Amino acid sequence: MLDAAQDTYRRAGGRPLIELGAVAKVWGGGGAALQAIDLAVAEGEFLCLCGPSGCGKTTVLNLIAGLETATTGEVRVAGQAVAGAGPDRTVMFQEHALFPWLTVADNVAFPLEVAGVPRAERDRRVEAMLRTVHLWRYRGHHPHEVSGGMRQRAALARCLVGRPAILLMDEPFAALDAQTRDLLHAELERLWLGTRTTVVFVTHNVREAVRLGDRVVVMGTRPGRVKRVLDVDLPRPRGANDRDVTLLAAVVERELKIEIEKVIREELDDAWTPAASDLPRDPARGLGGGI
Repeated sequence: MLDAAQDTYRRAGGRPLIELGAVAKVWGGGGAALQAIDLAVAEGEFLCLCGPSGCGKTTVLNLIAGLETATTGEVRVAGQAVAGAGPDRTVMFQEHALFPWLTVADNVAFPLEVAGVPRAERDRRVEAMLRTVHLWRYRGHHPHEVSGGMRQRAALARCLVGRPAILLMDEPFAALDAQTRDLLHAELERLWLGTRTTVVFVTHNVREAVRLGDRVVVMGTRPGRVKRVLDVDLPRPRGANDRDVTLLAAVVERELKIEIEKVIREELDDAWTPAASDLPRDPARGLGGGI
């Protein structure tokens, strides 16, 4: 079942760290969130999932995280079936989710404390991580005392301080202004180049996907499925306004525009096409009146 997932992984060497083979997800009401997703992610890869609302990007992320269970198919991490959440995977959401009563340093230390890391080691790792994200001077501040960009940096530090094998990011910069978002893109790329943590990054923003990703998975909806996997063979570090980033983003944007327009047309058709039982009866032709 995982053969098709392997086919999507076109980079040389090694077994993919994350594998989804023929994965489908159907909700209780019968609606299909995902249909036959085949995908593989290499160790150390930065993969971006991009697509319109409702295409199942977050569902894919939750399946890898172990927060959701596939209806059919297989989800594996390091060759093992995903049976729930684990310390090898951590999730960064759109909201920073910092505890308001804790300082920046204590928020970053929290997962280490829960894991039982000794105090001296905990303090050493928190200091190193806060210095890495340029927040050491704000270690004693509470979340409401720092900017939105700083809060997201603190959230990122908290995700990385436990040294997870996989970082799953669900539109973490969507609520930020464009300038702050560009700065955090550069910060995230710098951290990733230093750690080579495997990242799966969900976004609606095509330019963000091309700016950050080694590959961009373009997803379609109704139900969610992989439409295209695009290699981003551009040198790093990258800038938001780099010419090649802009050109490649335009290609993906055209494809997504077609998909979004298709979804809107289908939704309008569903809304305006009456059911047979709602059509007027023509005595000469029977139910529905005929044509």
